[in-house]
Amino acid sequence: MLYVALLHYPVLNKEGKTVATAIANMDLHDIARTAKTFGVEKFYVINPVEAQRRLAGQIIGHWREGYGAVYNPSRRDAFEKVKIGSSLEEVLEEITAAHGCRPQVIATGAGLQGPLLTCSGLKEILKRNHLPYLLIFGTGSGIAQEVVNQADHRLEPIRGKDGYNHLPVRAAVAVILDRVVEIS
Repeated sequence: MLYVALLHYPVLNKEGKTVATAIANMDLHDIARTAKTFGVEKFYVINPVEAQRRLAGQIIGHWREGYGAVYNPSRRDAFEKVKIGSSLEEVLEEITAAHGCRPQVIATGAGLQGPLLTCSGLKEILKRNHLPYLLIFGTGSGIAQEVVNQADHRLEPIRGKDGYNHLPVRAAVAVILDRVVEIS
């Protein structure tokens, strides 16, 4: 069971300070569609700022129940995967309650080091194991170290040509899910 979270706090800014980032409309659309395509259980958008969660709720509502649901039913289906959370702890509690066990947390990031889980290794784990897994993607300049340190695993970064590695988060989600989800 694979879940995806887009973390807006705690994440880093360009100066390495812990901040909360704003929710981007494009991230909601693109990651929801990617989550639906690859069979993710739920796509969590985590932001502690109430005004940001309210804005995201309005966007999601438009595509689930509003004119957008009628205009584009496939987008409605994708947005059924989206859930808003105020904290990572809240999301972990919700997944734990649904499965009776805490999900294995997997941090992602362009600069992760140390012992790393490969995408092929995660793919094998997901094929063999029916436990819940939460794949966390960061916004801003990446997930804060405190979250990385608490994760059960760190996923290998996507390697770009000539060492370049600065994908938008929605592209990183698509690349990683393509590498780790078994499509039958």
